[in-house]
Amino acid sequence: MTHGWMPVSPCGDGCLQPGAPTVAFPRRVARLCGAAAVVVLALGIAPLLTVLPGRQRLVRLVFRGLLAALGVRLVVHGELDGTGRGALVVTNHISFLDIIGVNAVRPMRALAKREIAGWPVLGGLVSRAGTVFVDRERLSTLPGTVAELAAALRSGSLVNVTPEGTTWCGLASGRFRPAAFQAAIDGGVPVRPLALRYLAGGRETTQPAFIGPESLIASLRRVVRLRGLVLEVHVCPEIAPGRAADRRKLAALAEAAVRSALGTAAVAPARRAPATAASTNARPAGPGGPKLIG
Repeated sequence: MTHGWMPVSPCGDGCLQPGAPTVAFPRRVARLCGAAAVVVLALGIAPLLTVLPGRQRLVRLVFRGLLAALGVRLVVHGELDGTGRGALVVTNHISFLDIIGVNAVRPMRALAKREIAGWPVLGGLVSRAGTVFVDRERLSTLPGTVAELAAALRSGSLVNVTPEGTTWCGLASGRFRPAAFQAAIDGGVPVRPLALRYLAGGRETTQPAFIGPESLIASLRRVVRLRGLVLEVHVCPEIAPGRAADRRKLAALAEAAVRSALGTAAVAPARRAPATAASTNARPAGPGGPKLIG
């Protein structure tokens, strides 16, 4: 059952830019088989992660291996530190690849919609990673979810949140909703914004976007078709505890940091139809000494 506060994006099939380079069918099949092999391996070693030394490093290798199997190259601008202390890590939300990419940079817990727990393959991985699930259809559960999130942050966990609440195509974007930022205030931890975008053939592309009513399988099939897909992660400056008076101001600061990193002049208001590919120029790759992974 939906409600008036349910996050809604107007992005759909019309946002998908044509002309992105693709690979031949045999390579697509090989990518899917490779990704499946990485996931099976990850699920197999999951029970050992609590006792094996170097758990963080091993989990990061699994996520990097999954990106590589899918044909995605990860480029990271900046360093995501914070060992031993909690932080709310917030990102813009475009694709199912987002959570894989973030964990390939640094493994962490996540706040995700309840439906993801039932996704084939990916649902099992994110559940085992200690994901906090939110029921977006029941507002009455939100205070409890925020309290659980704050407890995780106080315990020293990094927790990834996508405050837009749903996926956008990348050229259009949504407002950062403030609810999850209350957990950072209650937990007394900083906010670490990350800005994500996808490139193909040296230009920004919307092809990896998980938009409209499509299934995870449909989005995955589109991703494995792409040649030279790059996921850029820009690590923005930390927003220290106490810098914002309330969760709304904290959300606005984080949103501004992400838009600035992406070179976005303005954010599309919620429910507004995004610009078409023909009328929107792709943004150039950001400066600043990127780190190439994969």
